[in-house]
Amino acid sequence: MTLLIEGTRPGIIDASSNYHIGTSPGRRARDRSLTLMRTNVSVVIPAVDEAPNIGWVLSRMPPWVDEVILVDGHSSDGTVEIAREALRSIKVISQRRSGKGAAIRAGLRAATGDVIVMMDADGSMDPAEMARLVLPLHEGFDLVKGSRFAAGGGSTDITRARRSGNRALLTLVNVLCRTRFSDLCYGYLAFRRNRLIEMALRSDGFEIETEIVVRSVRAGLLICEVPSFEQDRRSGESSLHPLRDGTRILRLILSMEIAPHPRHRGRPSCGPGQRDDDTIYEQMDEQIVPVRRCTEDIVIANDAR
Repeated sequence: MTLLIEGTRPGIIDASSNYHIGTSPGRRARDRSLTLMRTNVSVVIPAVDEAPNIGWVLSRMPPWVDEVILVDGHSSDGTVEIAREALRSIKVISQRRSGKGAAIRAGLRAATGDVIVMMDADGSMDPAEMARLVLPLHEGFDLVKGSRFAAGGGSTDITRARRSGNRALLTLVNVLCRTRFSDLCYGYLAFRRNRLIEMALRSDGFEIETEIVVRSVRAGLLICEVPSFEQDRRSGESSLHPLRDGTRILRLILSMEIAPHPRHRGRPSCGPGQRDDDTIYEQMDEQIVPVRRCTEDIVIANDAR
């Protein structure tokens, strides 16, 4: 994949990109008036019986995506066959444990790209927005969140119950983590693959999206939001249960606030505004990968002008 990024100052991306970054990433984004960067991009898509939708999603996949991984949860409606017909290069893996989180984690283990994008198979997330999520990673960010409630975003799919639950959980995370996110329970995300160790993901259910965000905050990763529009799912019914899954997300948030991050256990927490540039070597996929524990202030972009 080749991306051309234009800007006159570090952390400032061409306004025509139609998103905003609230604060410069600082020393991690060097002065680039014209930068040509080459990055491998993997897209992970969990799916269960999404035959009417998956073809549309794959047909709109950007040509610069290097790898698409479909994690199939034992579909019985021809989802896999339609996916392979729509995109001959697609990698299909079978989900062993039930739940969206388990599917996502299986896809992340299989991904080989430097950058990983997560999205749903139901057509509610438009692949045409993907560049908007990937570009900030080249400006020094570690995680980019799509937001339905940032300026320029929106949703025709979210119900009143889901909106209320999302707002309550979002408020809790913003208070506990001292952040300014505008959205929480939305799974259109892009991040650097080499940050997966710091996320230490464990969730099996819909709470995986919240876990990614909160663990990234607690690990001191650099985060921004970009607007995203959530469309109605093209066909079928969502398996999300607002009360059941909302309760799981709440338990996750409270348990993660109380328990120390697995990477920081036994040592002082490294939070916003603190610096610790020690390099830690961790085992990942049978390779030794250098991981930076915590680098600099967390940056949240929220409709910055």
